[in-house]
Parts: sequence; structure tokens; C-alpha cells
Amino acid sequence: MSIQKPKGTQDLLPGEIEKWQYIEAKARELCQRFNFREIRTPMFEHTELFQRGVGETTDIVEKEMYTFLDKGDRSISLRPEGTAGVVRSYVENKLYGEPDVSKLYYIGPMFRYEQPQAGRYRQFHQFGIEAFGSVDPSLDAEIIALGYTFYKELGLKDVTVEINSVGNPAVRAVYREKIQQFFAPVKDKLCKDCQSRYDRNPMRILDCKVDQKYGEGAPTILEYLDEECQTHFQAVQQYLTAMEIPFRINPRLVRGLDYYTHTAFEYKAAGIGAIDTIGGGGRYNGLVGQIGGTDQPGVGFGLGMERILLVLQAQGVDIPAAKPLDVYLIGLGESAERECVKLLQNLRLAGLSAEKDYLGRKIKAKMKSADRYNAAYVAILGDDELAKGEITLKTMATGEQETLALSNFVQTLRERAGQV
Repeated sequence: MSIQKPKGTQDLLPGEIEKWQYIEAKARELCQRFNFREIRTPMFEHTELFQRGVGETTDIVEKEMYTFLDKGDRSISLRPEGTAGVVRSYVENKLYGEPDVSKLYYIGPMFRYEQPQAGRYRQFHQFGIEAFGSVDPSLDAEIIALGYTFYKELGLKDVTVEINSVGNPAVRAVYREKIQQFFAPVKDKLCKDCQSRYDRNPMRILDCKVDQKYGEGAPTILEYLDEECQTHFQAVQQYLTAMEIPFRINPRLVRGLDYYTHTAFEYKAAGIGAIDTIGGGGRYNGLVGQIGGTDQPGVGFGLGMERILLVLQAQGVDIPAAKPLDVYLIGLGESAERECVKLLQNLRLAGLSAEKDYLGRKIKAKMKSADRYNAAYVAILGDDELAKGEITLKTMATGEQETLALSNFVQTLRERAGQV
């Protein structure tokens, strides 16, 4: 039996990977405009990092992490999300010593052991951003705006933003009691997970897909916000309105991670089934201190790349095709073939994309290969042309053929490709 890829993973093949490259390029270009710098952290960390950062009562830590003991008998986990690792790096590398707000972004794979479904894999990919060092609500709004702009510039339609405030620790302590009082009469009817959450983290019951019917009429955290939280939340709304970012308040939005404070938000889009969330994030003012650093406020998001591709496909959004091959070389004769190898290298060094046949095929098969590569030109060099210092160039779009001096061939193609 042949070895196959593990369940919940995928091979990203030529023809498909170009879509990923386009989305990643858009993310990098947008981050440059918003003055975010790239950071790359390890794909595995000490398990304690995620227990502290993500939260021991979350589904991620309780059920979904890939955790193992390494050869030094240390507990290691593949990263299930990006924020905890970035915070660890921020603390360890003393980025908090920088005079300005640290604005960072990452693109990479994450790992969660869960049942694969539409746009959700056990190895999945996220584009995320994190900003440290400021409690300014305009930074919350800026990060929400960056994600919304990213989706819009990719061509996604009908993307909506939902926001909520999850308060601060003092507010949540009060709200925790209210939620426990509300669910007390139906505690025994809740699912096994929510019965456990009742004592450890009752807010998470509101996030449960199984027990939603029991949450109808539950008090919302917005009813218990103190003045600080209300002021912050109202300011975020004012900034979003000023930037013309459409949003709606969802008082039941709590997100699935324990580290959020104040602003929580999600992006939603139709076309990918019942689970329509394509990304989200929020503010986490206590997380840096929780992980071991001098506490600094933070805010960020994580956007699922697979989800983006699903929505683009569902909405019929065309992603620009990969740039076609500039030229395909065909050598006819032993000396001409040797010269083509030299020409191929010179073309590539000059910044042009170039290819040739490596299978010893006939000219008809070589022309078909050039078609498959969508080559703009085919250059044909025979031994006779080589002796004359000439080469035949065919424009594939028109079928027009011309003879060029071999000595000027590379320069001529560079000019036609607009590189000089």
C-alpha cells in the first residue's frame, strides 16, 4: 500500500500554489502600507506556553494540540495558533525595549487535531498581525481595518465585521457570577464540555454550538462594562465609523481563546457553509505578563488562508494568473543544443523566465510544451542559424516569426518584456 498524506492535510501543487502566493503577496504588501514588520517563530514550542497563553480551559489546549515528549523528555506542542509564540518572542528578544509600538505580522502553518471540514484542516495556515505597547483604541480599529481592507482588496464580497467588548478581569469576575446564575437551572442538561466550563470558564458556554438553545436570554457582558471598558469600546466604534469600516455589535461574541480583553472581533463571509467565520482577533492586555514578560498591552488577529481561498472560489472571484513564461528555447542539432544551455542561463540572469526541453523530443512536442507553459515567445536555434549568428523568434500570440541577431537576442527580449 502506498503512503498517503495524513488526514486533514493537503498537498499544494503547481497550478494551485500560485493562488496562495498571490494572497501572501497581498498580505505582505498591505502590512508594509500599515507599517507592520514580519516575524517568524518556531512551529513548535514548549507546551506550557500554550497552556499559559491560550488557556487551559480552551478546546485548543484540552483537545486539539499535537503534543509529544522530545528526546530530552520535554513536553513540546506544534503551534495551534500564532499569538502565543509571537508574544514569547517579543518577551524573549526584549522587543518591548523599542521606543515605538511593535507592529508585527506572520504567515505560516498551524496545527490542531480536529475533524476536518470545509476550509478547516489539521495543518492549516494563518496570516496574523500583533501590535504591542499601546492601549489606544485607534490601534484596535486600525487592526480591524487592515483585515477588512485585506479581504476587500482580494475581491471578497459581503464581508461583515462583528465586534464586542469582553471587558477586563474585574468586569469578567462580575459577569462570571451572572452567567453561572443564569445557567445553574440547566447545568445538568448542558453538554459534557460545558458542564466542565461552568466552573472553570462559564463565558465559554456562550461559544458552544451544542448548547446554544440554553443560552437564549442570557445576560450579555455589555450590561456589566465599567466606565473604562465602555469608553474604550465606544472609541473603537467611533474610529471604525470614521474609517468607513462597516460593523455590527454582537454581544454574544466571546472568541475561543482565554487571553482576550476589551475588544473582540470576527470577520464573516457567506459561501462556505454553516461556519461562516473567516478570521478574528481582539485585544489581550494581560497576555504578555501572563507569559512572563513585563506586561505590555497587545492587540491582533489571525485570518485563515484556507477559508479565504474557499470564499474566493465560492464567490467566483478570479485570482490573477501566474506570469507566463517569457521564452521557450528549442535547439535543433548538437551544437545548437549546447548554445541553448548557455542562452538559457543568460536569459535567466537577465531577469527573464526561460525554459527548454530536457526529454529529447521532436520539435512538434517541444512546441506543445511551450504552449503548456503559456510562453510568450519560442526561440528556435538550428546548427545553420548558429553558424550565421542568428536565431528565429516566434511570437506565440500572433504566430509571427522573425530572425534576430544572436548577439542581441537577450537584450531584445529584455526590451520587449519591458525590463529596460
